[in-house]
Amino acid sequence: MSDLDNTTKTPEPIQPVRAPQLALDDQRRIKVLSPGMLVAKRFFRNKLALIGLVILVLMFIFSFLGPVLSPYTQTQVFYTENELDKDYAGAIINTELRYVVADGQEFGALARANFLLAFGKQQPTFTASNVGYSYVEEAEGSYRILQLETVAEDLLGQLIPASGKTIPEGLEEAYFDAKAARESVFEFNDKTYHITTQGRKTFISTEQNVAIASLSIFDAYNAQDSSVVDSFAFRYASTAAIRDNETQFEVNGKPYTIEYDEGITTIKTPDGKDFAEVSNIIVNPLDQREFLPVEFKTLAREVINERGSTFTFDGIEYKVVRVNTNYYIKRATTSVVIKMFDFPSPQHPVGTDNNGMDQMTRLMYGGRVSLMVGFVVVLLEIVIGVIIGGISGYFSGNVDTALMRFVDLFNSIPYFPMIIIFGSVMDTLEVSPMARLFILMAILGLMGWTGIARLVRGQILSLREQDFMVATEATGIRTSRKIFRHLVPNVMPLLIVIATGSLGGVIIFEATLGFLGLGIKYPLASWGSIINIASDPFVMTTYWFIWLPAGMLILLTVLGFNFVGDGLRDAYDPKMKR
Repeated sequence: MSDLDNTTKTPEPIQPVRAPQLALDDQRRIKVLSPGMLVAKRFFRNKLALIGLVILVLMFIFSFLGPVLSPYTQTQVFYTENELDKDYAGAIINTELRYVVADGQEFGALARANFLLAFGKQQPTFTASNVGYSYVEEAEGSYRILQLETVAEDLLGQLIPASGKTIPEGLEEAYFDAKAARESVFEFNDKTYHITTQGRKTFISTEQNVAIASLSIFDAYNAQDSSVVDSFAFRYASTAAIRDNETQFEVNGKPYTIEYDEGITTIKTPDGKDFAEVSNIIVNPLDQREFLPVEFKTLAREVINERGSTFTFDGIEYKVVRVNTNYYIKRATTSVVIKMFDFPSPQHPVGTDNNGMDQMTRLMYGGRVSLMVGFVVVLLEIVIGVIIGGISGYFSGNVDTALMRFVDLFNSIPYFPMIIIFGSVMDTLEVSPMARLFILMAILGLMGWTGIARLVRGQILSLREQDFMVATEATGIRTSRKIFRHLVPNVMPLLIVIATGSLGGVIIFEATLGFLGLGIKYPLASWGSIINIASDPFVMTTYWFIWLPAGMLILLTVLGFNFVGDGLRDAYDPKMKR
Protein backbone atom coordinates (compact mmCIF):
# COMPACT_ATOMS: atom_id res chain seq x y z
CA MET A 1 0.00 0.00 0.00
CA SER A 2 1.23 3.32 -0.76
CA ASP A 3 1.75 6.03 1.76
CA LEU A 4 -0.97 7.92 0.10
CA ASP A 5 -3.41 5.15 0.77
CA ASN A 6 -2.35 4.85 4.41
CA THR A 7 -2.97 8.54 5.11
CA THR A 8 -6.18 9.14 7.16
CA LYS A 9 -8.40 11.85 5.70
CA THR A 10 -9.68 14.49 8.20
CA PRO A 11 -13.39 15.16 7.67
CA GLU A 12 -14.41 18.76 7.07
CA PRO A 13 -16.52 20.41 9.84
CA ILE A 14 -20.25 20.62 9.18
CA GLN A 15 -21.49 24.20 8.95
CA PRO A 16 -24.79 24.81 10.82
CA VAL A 17 -27.68 25.62 8.65
CA ARG A 18 -28.97 29.10 9.54
CA ALA A 19 -32.63 29.91 9.24
CA PRO A 20 -33.33 32.67 6.78
CA GLN A 21 -33.74 36.18 8.33
CA LEU A 22 -37.45 37.13 8.33
CA ALA A 23 -38.39 40.82 8.45
CA LEU A 24 -41.91 41.93 9.27
CA ASP A 25 -43.17 43.94 6.40
CA ASP A 26 -46.34 46.01 6.69
CA GLN A 27 -48.58 43.07 5.80
CA ARG A 28 -47.04 40.74 8.40
CA ARG A 29 -46.90 43.50 10.99
CA ILE A 30 -50.63 44.21 10.66
CA LYS A 31 -51.34 40.53 11.32
CA VAL A 32 -49.67 40.65 14.73
CA LEU A 33 -51.19 44.00 15.84
CA SER A 34 -54.01 44.15 18.37
CA PRO A 35 -57.45 45.35 17.22
CA GLY A 36 -56.89 48.65 19.01
CA MET A 37 -53.61 49.20 17.25
CA LEU A 38 -55.26 48.37 13.94
CA VAL A 39 -57.89 51.03 14.57
CA ALA A 40 -55.22 53.55 15.57
CA LYS A 41 -53.16 52.77 12.47
CA ARG A 42 -56.13 53.25 10.20
CA PHE A 43 -57.09 56.47 12.04
CA PHE A 44 -53.66 58.08 11.76
CA ARG A 45 -53.47 57.23 8.07
CA ASN A 46 -56.53 59.45 7.54
CA LYS A 47 -55.22 62.96 6.84
CA LEU A 48 -58.55 64.69 7.52
CA ALA A 49 -58.81 62.87 10.85
CA LEU A 50 -55.33 64.09 11.78
CA ILE A 51 -56.24 67.64 10.80
CA GLY A 52 -59.37 67.41 12.96
CA LEU A 53 -57.33 66.05 15.87
CA VAL A 54 -54.82 68.89 15.59
CA ILE A 55 -57.66 71.42 15.52
CA LEU A 56 -59.23 69.94 18.65
CA VAL A 57 -55.90 69.87 20.49
CA LEU A 58 -55.39 73.55 19.65
CA MET A 59 -58.94 74.37 20.78
CA PHE A 60 -58.38 72.61 24.11
CA ILE A 61 -55.05 74.38 24.64
CA PHE A 62 -56.68 77.72 23.77
CA SER A 63 -59.68 77.15 26.05
CA PHE A 64 -58.13 75.46 29.09
CA LEU A 65 -54.50 76.60 29.10
CA GLY A 66 -55.11 80.06 27.59
CA PRO A 67 -56.97 81.53 30.61
CA VAL A 68 -54.12 80.43 32.88
CA LEU A 69 -51.60 82.32 30.76
CA SER A 70 -53.83 85.34 30.10
CA PRO A 71 -52.91 88.47 32.12
CA TYR A 72 -56.59 89.39 32.44
CA THR A 73 -59.58 87.85 34.17
CA GLN A 74 -62.89 86.96 32.58
CA THR A 75 -64.76 89.94 34.07
CA GLN A 76 -62.00 92.56 34.14
CA VAL A 77 -63.29 95.88 32.78
CA PHE A 78 -60.90 98.34 31.12
CA TYR A 79 -61.24 102.10 31.24
CA THR A 80 -59.76 105.01 29.33
CA GLU A 81 -59.65 108.78 29.74
CA ASN A 82 -61.30 110.99 27.14
CA GLU A 83 -61.34 114.77 26.97
CA LEU A 84 -64.78 115.88 25.89
CA ASP A 85 -66.65 119.18 25.71
CA LYS A 86 -69.19 118.55 28.43
CA ASP A 87 -72.19 120.74 29.26
CA TYR A 88 -71.38 122.68 32.41
CA ALA A 89 -74.10 125.35 32.60
CA GLY A 90 -77.10 126.58 30.70
CA ALA A 91 -78.41 130.04 29.90
CA ILE A 92 -81.65 131.39 28.52
CA ILE A 93 -83.16 134.83 27.98
CA ASN A 94 -85.85 135.06 30.63
CA THR A 95 -89.45 135.36 29.40
CA GLU A 96 -91.17 134.36 32.63
CA LEU A 97 -92.14 136.80 35.37
CA ARG A 98 -90.54 136.22 38.74
CA TYR A 99 -92.23 137.40 41.93
CA VAL A 100 -90.95 138.94 45.15
CA VAL A 101 -93.69 139.21 47.80
CA ALA A 102 -93.67 141.95 50.40
CA ASP A 103 -93.24 141.05 54.07
CA GLY A 104 -96.47 139.93 55.70
CA GLN A 105 -98.32 139.63 52.37
CA GLU A 106 -99.51 136.66 50.34
CA PHE A 107 -99.66 136.31 46.59
CA GLY A 108 -100.26 132.68 45.74
CA ALA A 109 -100.56 130.66 42.56
CA LEU A 110 -104.22 131.55 41.94
CA ALA A 111 -103.55 135.28 42.32
CA ARG A 112 -100.56 135.03 39.97
CA ALA A 113 -102.59 133.17 37.35
CA ASN A 114 -105.36 135.79 37.52
CA PHE A 115 -102.76 138.56 37.23
CA LEU A 116 -101.35 137.03 34.05
CA LEU A 117 -104.87 136.66 32.67
CA ALA A 118 -105.70 140.31 33.43
CA PHE A 119 -102.35 141.44 32.06
CA GLY A 120 -102.97 139.56 28.83
CA LYS A 121 -106.41 141.19 28.49
CA GLN A 122 -104.97 144.58 29.52
CA GLN A 123 -107.38 144.82 32.45
CA PRO A 124 -106.07 147.16 35.19
CA THR A 125 -107.69 145.20 38.04
CA PHE A 126 -108.38 141.56 38.90
CA THR A 127 -109.63 139.51 41.84
CA ALA A 128 -108.54 136.30 43.51
CA SER A 129 -110.22 134.65 46.49
CA ASN A 130 -112.59 137.68 46.83
CA VAL A 131 -109.62 140.04 47.13
CA GLY A 132 -109.17 142.83 44.64
CA TYR A 133 -105.81 143.58 43.04
CA SER A 134 -104.31 146.06 40.64
CA TYR A 135 -100.89 146.44 39.04
CA VAL A 136 -98.64 149.27 37.93
CA GLU A 137 -95.82 149.05 35.40
CA GLU A 138 -92.73 150.25 37.21
CA ALA A 139 -90.31 149.69 34.33
CA GLU A 140 -90.08 147.70 31.13
CA GLY A 141 -90.75 144.12 32.16
CA SER A 142 -91.36 145.00 35.86
CA TYR A 143 -94.76 145.39 37.53
CA ARG A 144 -95.80 146.34 41.05
CA ILE A 145 -98.86 144.44 42.23
CA LEU A 146 -101.22 146.17 44.65
CA GLN A 147 -103.91 144.81 46.92
CA LEU A 148 -107.07 146.94 46.93
CA GLU A 149 -108.92 147.54 50.19
CA THR A 150 -112.49 148.83 49.71
CA VAL A 151 -113.24 152.10 51.54
CA ALA A 152 -116.65 153.01 50.08
CA GLU A 153 -119.26 152.01 47.51
CA ASP A 154 -120.98 154.29 44.99
CA LEU A 155 -124.71 153.68 45.53
CA LEU A 156 -126.93 155.75 43.22
CA GLY A 157 -124.51 158.71 43.28
CA GLN A 158 -123.86 158.58 47.00
CA LEU A 159 -120.84 157.05 48.74
CA ILE A 160 -121.63 154.44 51.37
CA PRO A 161 -118.72 153.52 53.68
CA ALA A 162 -117.58 149.87 53.72
CA SER A 163 -117.97 147.80 56.85
CA GLY A 164 -115.72 149.17 59.59
CA LYS A 165 -114.54 152.09 57.45
CA THR A 166 -115.14 155.84 57.52
CA ILE A 167 -115.12 158.19 54.56
CA PRO A 168 -112.59 161.00 55.02
CA GLU A 169 -113.93 164.49 54.54
CA GLY A 170 -113.45 165.67 50.96
CA LEU A 171 -113.02 162.15 49.53
CA GLU A 172 -116.49 162.19 48.00
CA GLU A 173 -115.78 165.39 46.00
CA ALA A 174 -112.42 164.08 44.83
CA TYR A 175 -114.09 160.83 43.75
CA PHE A 176 -116.80 162.53 41.68
CA ASP A 177 -114.21 164.81 40.06
CA ALA A 178 -112.16 161.75 39.02
CA LYS A 179 -115.27 159.96 37.84
CA ALA A 180 -116.28 162.97 35.70
CA ALA A 181 -112.80 163.01 34.23
CA ARG A 182 -113.12 159.21 33.58
CA GLU A 183 -110.08 158.44 35.66
CA SER A 184 -109.63 155.09 37.41
CA VAL A 185 -106.97 156.36 39.84
CA PHE A 186 -106.87 159.61 41.82
CA GLU A 187 -104.85 161.10 44.67
CA PHE A 188 -106.31 162.42 47.92
CA ASN A 189 -104.44 163.40 51.08
CA ASP A 190 -101.20 161.76 49.80
CA LYS A 191 -103.03 158.47 49.24
CA THR A 192 -103.84 156.77 45.97
CA TYR A 193 -107.42 155.61 45.46
CA HIS A 194 -108.66 153.23 42.76
CA ILE A 195 -112.10 153.20 41.17
CA THR A 196 -113.09 149.61 40.32
CA THR A 197 -116.26 148.22 38.85
CA GLN A 198 -117.67 144.76 39.52
CA GLY A 199 -120.85 144.22 37.57
CA ARG A 200 -123.09 147.17 38.30
CA LYS A 201 -121.27 148.10 41.48
CA THR A 202 -118.51 150.71 41.76
CA PHE A 203 -116.02 150.69 44.63
CA ILE A 204 -113.43 153.14 45.90
CA SER A 205 -110.36 151.38 47.31
CA THR A 206 -106.95 152.20 48.75
CA GLU A 207 -103.84 150.36 47.62
CA GLN A 208 -101.17 148.36 49.43
CA ASN A 209 -97.99 146.92 47.92
CA VAL A 210 -98.12 143.12 47.68
CA ALA A 211 -95.45 141.97 45.23
CA ILE A 212 -93.05 142.84 42.43
CA ALA A 213 -93.26 140.83 39.18
CA SER A 214 -90.21 141.27 36.99
CA LEU A 215 -88.39 139.70 34.05
CA SER A 216 -85.08 140.89 35.47
CA ILE A 217 -82.76 138.46 37.28
CA PHE A 218 -81.04 139.69 40.45
CA ASP A 219 -77.87 137.80 41.46
CA ALA A 220 -76.12 138.65 44.73
CA TYR A 221 -72.32 138.52 44.64
CA ASN A 222 -72.22 137.07 48.16
CA ALA A 223 -74.57 134.41 49.44
CA GLN A 224 -75.15 136.28 52.72
CA ASP A 225 -76.51 139.27 50.78
CA SER A 226 -79.17 137.18 48.97
CA SER A 227 -81.82 137.95 51.60
CA VAL A 228 -81.35 141.69 51.05
CA VAL A 229 -81.31 141.41 47.26
CA ASP A 230 -84.46 139.28 47.28
CA SER A 231 -86.38 141.60 49.60
CA PHE A 232 -89.35 143.60 48.32
CA ALA A 233 -87.92 146.95 49.47
CA PHE A 234 -84.65 146.42 47.60
CA ARG A 235 -86.35 145.24 44.43
CA TYR A 236 -88.87 148.11 44.51
CA ALA A 237 -86.25 150.82 45.07
CA SER A 238 -83.69 149.41 42.58
CA THR A 239 -86.32 148.84 39.88
CA ALA A 240 -87.57 152.42 40.22
CA ALA A 241 -84.00 153.75 40.06
CA ILE A 242 -83.13 151.64 36.99
CA ARG A 243 -86.34 152.79 35.33
CA ASP A 244 -85.36 156.43 35.77
CA ASN A 245 -81.69 155.75 34.79
CA GLU A 246 -80.58 156.97 38.19
CA THR A 247 -77.14 156.10 39.51
CA GLN A 248 -78.06 156.03 43.19
CA PHE A 249 -80.87 154.80 45.40
CA GLU A 250 -81.40 154.08 49.06
CA VAL A 251 -82.94 151.13 50.91
CA ASN A 252 -83.58 151.23 54.67
CA GLY A 253 -81.23 154.16 54.99
CA LYS A 254 -78.33 152.42 53.15
CA PRO A 255 -77.20 153.97 49.85
CA TYR A 256 -76.28 152.02 46.71
CA THR A 257 -74.85 153.03 43.34
CA ILE A 258 -75.72 151.70 39.87
CA GLU A 259 -73.48 151.11 36.82
CA TYR A 260 -74.97 150.39 33.39
CA ASP A 261 -73.14 148.33 30.73
CA GLU A 262 -74.83 146.92 27.58
CA GLY A 263 -77.74 145.00 29.07
CA ILE A 264 -76.04 144.23 32.39
CA THR A 265 -76.63 146.48 35.39
CA THR A 266 -74.34 146.26 38.41
CA ILE A 267 -75.40 147.51 41.84
CA LYS A 268 -72.53 148.45 44.17
CA THR A 269 -72.12 149.40 47.79
CA PRO A 270 -70.90 152.90 48.73
CA ASP A 271 -67.31 151.61 49.00
CA GLY A 272 -67.42 150.43 45.36
CA LYS A 273 -67.78 146.70 45.97
CA ASP A 274 -70.05 144.73 43.68
CA PHE A 275 -73.29 143.93 45.49
CA ALA A 276 -75.71 142.55 42.89
CA GLU A 277 -76.11 142.16 39.15
CA VAL A 278 -79.30 142.68 37.18
CA SER A 279 -79.88 141.07 33.81
CA ASN A 280 -82.58 139.36 31.79
CA ILE A 281 -80.40 136.28 31.11
CA ILE A 282 -80.66 133.30 33.47
CA VAL A 283 -77.42 131.36 33.97
CA ASN A 284 -77.65 128.19 36.06
CA PRO A 285 -75.39 125.13 36.52
CA LEU A 286 -76.62 121.86 35.04
CA ASP A 287 -75.44 120.08 38.18
CA GLN A 288 -77.34 121.67 41.04
CA ARG A 289 -74.50 120.82 43.41
CA GLU A 290 -72.30 123.32 41.57
CA PHE A 291 -72.22 127.01 42.54
CA LEU A 292 -71.68 129.58 39.82
CA PRO A 293 -70.05 132.83 40.96
CA VAL A 294 -71.63 136.03 39.73
CA GLU A 295 -68.36 136.84 37.92
CA PHE A 296 -68.83 133.68 35.86
CA LYS A 297 -72.43 134.62 35.07
CA THR A 298 -71.30 138.13 34.08
CA LEU A 299 -68.79 136.78 31.56
CA ALA A 300 -71.35 134.36 30.16
CA ARG A 301 -73.94 137.13 29.78
CA GLU A 302 -71.45 139.41 28.06
CA VAL A 303 -70.58 136.71 25.53
CA ILE A 304 -74.27 136.01 24.89
CA ASN A 305 -75.07 139.71 24.45
CA GLU A 306 -72.10 140.14 22.12
CA ARG A 307 -72.93 136.88 20.31
CA GLY A 308 -69.51 135.49 21.10
CA SER A 309 -68.51 131.85 21.39
CA THR A 310 -65.84 131.54 24.12
CA PHE A 311 -64.72 133.10 27.39
CA THR A 312 -62.16 132.24 30.05
CA PHE A 313 -62.80 132.06 33.78
CA ASP A 314 -60.23 130.98 36.38
CA GLY A 315 -57.90 129.85 33.60
CA ILE A 316 -60.49 127.49 32.07
CA GLU A 317 -61.88 128.10 28.62
CA TYR A 318 -65.62 127.78 28.14
CA LYS A 319 -67.57 127.50 24.91
CA VAL A 320 -71.05 128.97 24.40
CA VAL A 321 -73.24 127.03 21.98
CA ARG A 322 -76.66 128.30 21.01
CA VAL A 323 -79.49 125.85 20.29
CA ASN A 324 -82.70 127.70 19.39
CA THR A 325 -83.39 129.95 22.40
CA ASN A 326 -81.11 128.03 24.77
CA TYR A 327 -77.40 128.58 25.35
CA TYR A 328 -75.17 125.72 26.50
CA ILE A 329 -71.90 126.53 28.24
CA LYS A 330 -69.37 123.75 27.73
CA ARG A 331 -65.90 123.10 29.03
CA ALA A 332 -63.30 120.45 28.26
CA THR A 333 -63.65 117.69 30.84
CA THR A 334 -61.50 114.60 31.29
CA SER A 335 -63.85 111.68 31.78
CA VAL A 336 -63.06 108.07 32.67
CA VAL A 337 -65.12 105.91 30.34
CA ILE A 338 -65.33 102.18 29.65
CA LYS A 339 -63.36 101.02 26.61
CA MET A 340 -66.41 99.70 24.80
CA PHE A 341 -65.90 98.16 21.34
CA ASP A 342 -62.21 99.11 21.34
CA PHE A 343 -60.59 97.91 18.10
CA PRO A 344 -57.76 95.33 18.22
CA SER A 345 -54.51 96.65 19.66
CA PRO A 346 -51.31 95.20 21.15
CA GLN A 347 -52.94 95.36 24.59
CA HIS A 348 -56.14 93.68 23.36
CA PRO A 349 -55.37 91.54 20.27
CA VAL A 350 -59.07 90.95 19.56
CA GLY A 351 -60.35 94.25 20.98
CA THR A 352 -62.87 94.72 23.79
CA ASP A 353 -66.57 93.89 23.94
CA ASN A 354 -69.59 96.01 24.85
CA ASN A 355 -68.72 95.78 28.55
CA GLY A 356 -65.10 96.88 28.08
CA MET A 357 -63.71 93.38 28.71
CA ASP A 358 -60.82 91.79 26.83
CA GLN A 359 -62.35 89.86 23.94
CA MET A 360 -59.50 87.32 23.71
CA THR A 361 -59.86 86.35 27.37
CA ARG A 362 -63.63 86.07 27.01
CA LEU A 363 -63.14 83.77 24.02
CA MET A 364 -60.84 81.54 26.08
CA TYR A 365 -63.27 81.25 28.95
CA GLY A 366 -66.14 80.89 26.48
CA GLY A 367 -64.34 77.94 24.89
CA ARG A 368 -64.15 76.27 28.29
CA VAL A 369 -67.89 76.58 28.75
CA SER A 370 -68.80 75.51 25.21
CA LEU A 371 -66.53 72.46 25.23
CA MET A 372 -67.56 71.50 28.76
CA VAL A 373 -71.23 71.73 27.84
CA GLY A 374 -70.62 69.58 24.77
CA PHE A 375 -68.74 66.83 26.62
CA VAL A 376 -71.01 66.74 29.69
CA VAL A 377 -74.18 66.64 27.60
CA VAL A 378 -72.88 63.89 25.30
CA LEU A 379 -71.61 61.87 28.27
CA LEU A 380 -74.99 62.19 29.98
CA GLU A 381 -76.77 61.14 26.78
CA ILE A 382 -74.51 58.08 26.38
CA VAL A 383 -74.94 56.97 30.00
CA ILE A 384 -78.74 57.19 29.89
CA GLY A 385 -78.94 55.78 26.36
CA VAL A 386 -76.67 52.81 27.16
CA ILE A 387 -78.62 51.90 30.31
CA ILE A 388 -82.07 52.16 28.69
CA GLY A 389 -80.99 50.63 25.36
CA GLY A 390 -78.95 47.84 26.97
CA ILE A 391 -81.77 46.72 29.26
CA SER A 392 -84.33 46.98 26.48
CA GLY A 393 -82.25 45.02 23.95
CA TYR A 394 -81.23 42.26 26.36
CA PHE A 395 -84.60 41.46 27.92
CA SER A 396 -86.80 42.28 24.89
CA GLY A 397 -90.46 41.25 25.30
CA ASN A 398 -92.60 43.37 27.58
CA VAL A 399 -89.60 45.19 29.03
CA ASP A 400 -88.48 46.17 25.53
CA THR A 401 -91.99 47.30 24.60
CA ALA A 402 -92.38 49.40 27.74
CA LEU A 403 -88.98 51.07 27.42
CA MET A 404 -89.44 51.80 23.71
CA ARG A 405 -92.81 53.42 24.41
CA PHE A 406 -91.05 55.50 27.04
CA VAL A 407 -88.54 56.53 24.37
CA ASP A 408 -91.42 57.39 22.03
CA LEU A 409 -92.89 59.57 24.80
CA PHE A 410 -89.65 61.55 25.06
CA ASN A 411 -89.45 61.87 21.29
CA SER A 412 -92.94 63.39 21.22
CA ILE A 413 -91.87 66.28 23.50
CA PRO A 414 -91.09 69.43 21.43
CA TYR A 415 -87.38 69.74 22.06
CA PHE A 416 -86.59 73.33 21.13
CA PRO A 417 -89.75 74.92 22.63
CA MET A 418 -89.05 73.15 25.91
CA ILE A 419 -85.53 74.57 25.99
CA ILE A 420 -86.93 78.06 25.34
CA ILE A 421 -89.49 77.61 28.13
CA PHE A 422 -86.82 76.49 30.60
CA GLY A 423 -84.63 79.45 29.61
CA SER A 424 -87.50 81.90 30.16
CA VAL A 425 -88.33 80.36 33.54
CA MET A 426 -84.71 80.68 34.66
CA ASP A 427 -84.74 84.32 33.53
CA THR A 428 -87.86 84.96 35.59
CA LEU A 429 -86.45 83.20 38.67
CA GLU A 430 -83.12 85.04 38.20
CA VAL A 431 -81.10 81.85 38.49
CA SER A 432 -77.39 82.47 39.07
CA PRO A 433 -75.14 82.06 35.99
CA MET A 434 -73.29 79.03 37.40
CA ALA A 435 -76.48 77.23 38.46
CA ARG A 436 -77.97 78.07 35.06
CA LEU A 437 -74.99 76.38 33.37
CA PHE A 438 -75.50 73.10 35.24
CA ILE A 439 -79.27 73.17 34.73
CA LEU A 440 -78.78 73.78 31.01
CA MET A 441 -76.40 70.82 30.70
CA ALA A 442 -78.81 68.57 32.59
CA ILE A 443 -81.76 69.60 30.40
CA LEU A 444 -79.85 69.09 27.16
CA GLY A 445 -78.61 65.69 28.34
CA LEU A 446 -82.02 64.49 29.54
CA MET A 447 -83.70 65.54 26.31
CA GLY A 448 -81.23 64.02 23.83
CA TRP A 449 -80.54 60.40 24.84
CA THR A 450 -83.33 58.66 22.91
CA GLY A 451 -81.39 58.21 19.65
CA ILE A 452 -78.48 56.51 21.44
CA ALA A 453 -80.89 54.24 23.34
CA ARG A 454 -82.47 53.01 20.09
CA LEU A 455 -79.05 52.42 18.52
CA VAL A 456 -77.73 50.46 21.53
CA ARG A 457 -80.92 48.39 21.65
CA GLY A 458 -80.60 47.40 17.98
CA GLN A 459 -76.95 46.41 18.37
CA ILE A 460 -77.58 44.34 21.48
CA LEU A 461 -80.52 42.53 19.87
CA SER A 462 -78.08 41.20 17.26
CA LEU A 463 -75.15 40.61 19.63
CA ARG A 464 -77.02 38.56 22.20
CA GLU A 465 -77.47 35.74 19.66
CA GLN A 466 -73.70 35.40 19.14
CA ASP A 467 -71.70 32.40 20.39
CA PHE A 468 -69.91 34.32 23.14
CA MET A 469 -73.27 35.10 24.72
CA VAL A 470 -74.12 31.39 24.71
CA ALA A 471 -70.86 30.85 26.60
CA THR A 472 -71.84 33.43 29.19
CA GLU A 473 -75.11 31.61 29.69
CA ALA A 474 -73.14 28.42 30.37
CA THR A 475 -70.90 30.08 32.93
CA GLY A 476 -73.90 31.42 34.87
CA ILE A 477 -72.72 34.99 35.39
CA ARG A 478 -75.26 37.57 36.51
CA THR A 479 -77.34 39.56 34.03
CA SER A 480 -75.83 43.01 34.74
CA ARG A 481 -72.36 41.61 34.01
CA LYS A 482 -73.58 40.12 30.74
CA ILE A 483 -74.99 43.43 29.60
CA PHE A 484 -72.34 45.88 30.75
CA ARG A 485 -69.24 43.64 30.61
CA HIS A 486 -69.85 41.67 27.43
CA LEU A 487 -72.53 43.33 25.32
CA VAL A 488 -71.94 47.07 25.85
CA PRO A 489 -68.15 46.94 25.16
CA ASN A 490 -68.94 45.52 21.74
CA VAL A 491 -71.09 48.58 21.08
CA MET A 492 -68.46 51.07 22.34
CA PRO A 493 -66.74 51.64 18.98
CA LEU A 494 -70.04 52.74 17.50
CA LEU A 495 -70.78 54.89 20.56
CA ILE A 496 -67.41 56.60 20.24
CA VAL A 497 -68.13 57.48 16.63
CA ILE A 498 -71.60 58.78 17.54
CA ALA A 499 -70.22 60.78 20.48
CA THR A 500 -67.62 62.60 18.38
CA GLY A 501 -70.25 63.40 15.79
CA SER A 502 -72.74 64.61 18.43
CA LEU A 503 -70.27 66.91 20.17
CA GLY A 504 -70.27 69.34 17.26
CA GLY A 505 -74.07 69.39 17.17
CA VAL A 506 -74.33 70.09 20.92
CA ILE A 507 -71.82 72.94 20.67
CA ILE A 508 -73.79 74.49 17.80
CA PHE A 509 -77.05 74.10 19.74
CA GLU A 510 -75.54 75.72 22.84
CA ALA A 511 -74.21 78.56 20.66
CA THR A 512 -77.70 79.02 19.20
CA LEU A 513 -79.21 79.27 22.69
CA GLY A 514 -76.51 81.74 23.69
CA PHE A 515 -77.18 83.85 20.59
CA LEU A 516 -80.90 83.91 21.43
CA GLY A 517 -80.13 84.97 25.00
CA LEU A 518 -81.42 81.70 26.50
CA GLY A 519 -78.07 80.10 27.26
CA ILE A 520 -75.16 81.15 29.41
CA LYS A 521 -75.61 84.51 31.14
CA TYR A 522 -73.20 87.29 32.12
CA PRO A 523 -70.63 87.28 33.69
CA LEU A 524 -69.97 83.78 32.30
CA ALA A 525 -69.18 83.64 28.61
CA SER A 526 -69.70 81.13 25.85
CA TRP A 527 -69.03 81.47 22.17
CA GLY A 528 -72.76 81.76 21.49
CA SER A 529 -73.34 84.49 24.08
CA ILE A 530 -70.37 86.41 22.66
CA ILE A 531 -71.93 86.34 19.19
CA ASN A 532 -75.20 87.55 20.75
CA ILE A 533 -73.59 90.98 21.15
CA ALA A 534 -73.61 91.30 17.34
CA SER A 535 -77.40 90.91 17.13
CA ASP A 536 -77.47 94.69 16.61
CA PRO A 537 -76.95 95.35 12.85
CA PHE A 538 -74.74 98.37 13.59
CA VAL A 539 -72.45 96.32 15.83
CA MET A 540 -72.35 93.49 13.30
CA THR A 541 -71.35 95.72 10.38
CA THR A 542 -68.98 98.00 12.31
CA TYR A 543 -67.26 95.85 14.92
CA TRP A 544 -66.32 92.67 13.06
CA PHE A 545 -63.97 91.55 15.84
CA ILE A 546 -66.93 90.96 18.15
CA TRP A 547 -68.56 88.10 16.24
CA LEU A 548 -66.05 86.87 13.64
CA PRO A 549 -63.46 85.26 16.02
CA ALA A 550 -66.17 83.47 18.03
CA GLY A 551 -67.84 82.27 14.83
CA MET A 552 -64.53 80.98 13.49
CA LEU A 553 -63.81 79.12 16.73
CA ILE A 554 -67.23 77.42 16.58
CA LEU A 555 -66.66 76.55 12.93
CA LEU A 556 -63.19 75.07 13.53
CA THR A 557 -64.27 73.13 16.63
CA VAL A 558 -67.31 71.57 14.97
CA LEU A 559 -65.27 70.84 11.85
CA GLY A 560 -62.58 69.18 13.99
CA PHE A 561 -65.11 66.95 15.75
CA ASN A 562 -66.67 65.98 12.41
CA PHE A 563 -63.26 65.11 10.92
CA VAL A 564 -62.35 63.01 13.96
CA GLY A 565 -65.75 61.31 13.94
CA ASP A 566 -65.44 60.41 10.26
CA GLY A 567 -61.90 59.13 10.86
CA LEU A 568 -62.99 56.92 13.74
CA ARG A 569 -65.89 55.57 11.71
CA ASP A 570 -63.57 54.61 8.87
CA ALA A 571 -61.02 53.15 11.30
CA TYR A 572 -63.55 50.93 13.07
CA ASP A 573 -65.22 49.78 9.86
CA PRO A 574 -62.92 50.05 6.85
CA LYS A 575 -65.58 48.53 4.60
CA MET A 576 -67.67 51.68 4.93
CA LYS A 577 -64.87 53.69 3.33
CA ARG A 578 -64.94 51.43 0.33
